[in-house]
Amino acid sequence: MNILVTGALGQLGSEIRAAVRAMGPTEDHYIFSDVASVPGEDILPLDITNSEAVGIICRSEKVDVIVNCAAYTDVEKAESDLDFADLINHRAVGNLAKTAAQTGATLIHISTDYVFDGEGYKPYTEEDAPAPLSAYAVTKFAGEKAIQKSGCRYIIIRSAWLYSTHGRNFVKTMLSLTASRDSIRVVCDQIGTPTCATGLAALIVKIISERLTDRTGIYNYTDEGVASWYDFAHEINVYAGHGCNVQPCLSVDYPTKARRPHYSVLDKSKVKRTFGVDIPHWTQPLKNCIDILKNEE
Repeated sequence: MNILVTGALGQLGSEIRAAVRAMGPTEDHYIFSDVASVPGEDILPLDITNSEAVGIICRSEKVDVIVNCAAYTDVEKAESDLDFADLINHRAVGNLAKTAAQTGATLIHISTDYVFDGEGYKPYTEEDAPAPLSAYAVTKFAGEKAIQKSGCRYIIIRSAWLYSTHGRNFVKTMLSLTASRDSIRVVCDQIGTPTCATGLAALIVKIISERLTDRTGIYNYTDEGVASWYDFAHEINVYAGHGCNVQPCLSVDYPTKARRPHYSVLDKSKVKRTFGVDIPHWTQPLKNCIDILKNEE
């Protein structure tokens, strides 16, 4: 199969590239793309907001699967940058879905736990009704609806609190802060699940390599377990061996423009049942990630 991966220089895209390299020779042909190329990287320049360019690439390369890792992920900035967030998270996704429908390709798209309002008290299933609170969440849910409306074959994966050794993320920020400050405060009343991009990338590659792309639907995928942002930061501090005093605080003590769900834990029964995937507790991938980052220092 021919697989087009968009957003290949981001956290998830980079992990998919690493997973494909680790597999060695394979009959599948991966085409990695991003909005701009980087010297030394085999990245095809592709602007997914350009529907004509998307169509040309998919037809000329006979693409069977599109994996969309491109996204506008700055939750706070999206409140004042709604049009651009909507362009990337909604309208560009619609371009990919339309092309997939026209060419018979499957679209694998990454969405978010933030499509829920967090008023629930038990893990959200794929059947629970979304109620996005923020501009970012609204645009991500609009992307989901554009895919479903297009008529293409799709797998939408909702994930949460994604981090990796690549790019900017919460883990890297906390490593820096806990190394340089005596104390920090982190909100303890927003509950979800940290998710290492390595595991999500492995799931996507598994779906493709085992030819499971016909299992259309929405799936939840995060690492196992539950945590607050405070719990997450506390464990980062401990694993890194930093002596910072990490203190809990409430969301009202740390006001933001974007409203975030207080509880957005996702039920992963469906993805485990459908794809036969084993998911680790969030603490183990975090330890692995911090070990890698420390070795890179």
